[in-house]
Amino acid sequence: MSKDERDVLEVLRFELEFLEKGGYGRSPRSPWRPQFIFQDSPTCMNYDSMANPAPCSECLLLQFVPSASHGEKIPCRHILLNQAGETIESFYRTGTQPELEAVYGSWLRQSIQKLELERAEARPRCVCQPEAKSDLAGDATRHHCHSGKNRGHECHDCL
Repeated sequence: MSKDERDVLEVLRFELEFLEKGGYGRSPRSPWRPQFIFQDSPTCMNYDSMANPAPCSECLLLQFVPSASHGEKIPCRHILLNQAGETIESFYRTGTQPELEAVYGSWLRQSIQKLELERAEARPRCVCQPEAKSDLAGDATRHHCHSGKNRGHECHDCL
């Protein structure tokens, strides 16, 4: 696999769903060991590619890893999960799986919310002019976009 070009927001949403559905419970593939955050999830770009794994330096999760930890063998274990500086790695050494999953879930939700907000703010604002048009219901007001790539089309941002 070459450079990881997946959408980071979609990856984090998938990971949160995986976590919430118990994805890090015991695996039938390896029931003798605990499941590792990211590594044992389909989120990992090297999931199921042990024969020819891509270097972690190509993973989109690297953007969440402090630069001082980019050279670690498994950099995603060094993502800072909270302001106390706890990481996945630190939980493996001193915490429990339920504690890790709770803090990790919070980090995922916060990261998703932050990315959604950044994207919403980066989206061009629509300058719409309401036009009273009746639809099948008889009294809806529609807006037509007067900016950006949707110029002239019905605007859904303002409705």
